[in-house]
Amino acid sequence: MYQPYAANPAQARGRLVSEDESAFRSCFQRDRDRIIHSSAFRRLKHKTQVFVEHEGDYFRTRLTHSIEVGQVARTIAGALGLNQELTEAIALAHDLGHTPFGHTGEDALDALMAPYGGFDHNAQAVRIVTSLERHYAGFDGLNLTWETLEGIAKHNGPVQGDLPWALTEYNARHDLELHTHASAEAQVAALADDIAYNNHDLHDGLRAELFTEEDIRGLPVVGDCYAEVDTLHPGLDYYRRRHEALRRVFGVMVGDVIDTSKAILIDAGPKDVIDIRHLGRPVIRFSDALFAQLKEIREFLFTRMYRAPSVMRMRQDVTRVVEELFPFYMAHSDLLPVRWQEDVAQAQGDTALARLVSDYLSGMTDRFALEQHARLLGGIESTRERHGV
Repeated sequence: MYQPYAANPAQARGRLVSEDESAFRSCFQRDRDRIIHSSAFRRLKHKTQVFVEHEGDYFRTRLTHSIEVGQVARTIAGALGLNQELTEAIALAHDLGHTPFGHTGEDALDALMAPYGGFDHNAQAVRIVTSLERHYAGFDGLNLTWETLEGIAKHNGPVQGDLPWALTEYNARHDLELHTHASAEAQVAALADDIAYNNHDLHDGLRAELFTEEDIRGLPVVGDCYAEVDTLHPGLDYYRRRHEALRRVFGVMVGDVIDTSKAILIDAGPKDVIDIRHLGRPVIRFSDALFAQLKEIREFLFTRMYRAPSVMRMRQDVTRVVEELFPFYMAHSDLLPVRWQEDVAQAQGDTALARLVSDYLSGMTDRFALEQHARLLGGIESTRERHGV
């Protein structure tokens, strides 16, 4: 049963291009389905979180991460009486704008794009679903509902200050009210993202042998979960023990968000989704106590995983891949795929061309970026030689 402040598909604000509604799917279900069937969503299969795509088949990719986020988001939304279809649509779309090579690729591309308006993966996700996906006869993009677009744009909170150019461009046509908070559904998607990566980065770091179980047993929450497993299942083998402990960590985070958010919603008493947007503070949160504990876990992961020597070496390599591909395509835009050439011909000035090159590079998978770099520029070994590494 939906709460009064849940997003109601019958009261949705519609799409930029008017369409007949489906006879058997809500507008938010339709959004979710279009996201799943998009090219950008499929490409997430070969875009990575921390490890580069070729380093192992068992590490999370952006696709498996997005599926996990969608599952967590539906669970939390259902427990809070929110619209699960809208929540899932936003959750599945939240990483569509990411570059190859995770945040390393984004940092490199943002630096390269600094003279041309910068690069922001949330804004790029909006650009993808409103322009770059070109499959439908009647419009560019996926023509998603206002509510889904709002959630993609500002699930992390109001977008204030200097707006990313891609977001400014779309918002001028279709006002997403960027100064307000998003729906509770979008806020759930944001917290589900935090829950998923906190959990799976522990799992992937163990699998990569960047740290051990003994290392993480000293962390808050994690140590208690291991102790519970050892009490209930003494002598459990390594893999089952790890899985049982980390799934309990997962459960602690989900339960905390549900309990904390229920209390906030009861206290705030929003009458509808508009009240949620104008409350001035988020309604979906971790408790203060758990947030402090998760901060300690994130600090551990930053030091032992994201800044591990092996990860840093690969970060340097893939940064140079992006740094070399960008100017190459700026100088040789005729080598962009045929379907991009019409846009290249219409691009007026360096800024317009740079934004096209940014669109192309950010859409690459890890594998394709490495293949193109090897074909056009000799690959990572040649890059190391050029930089004297």
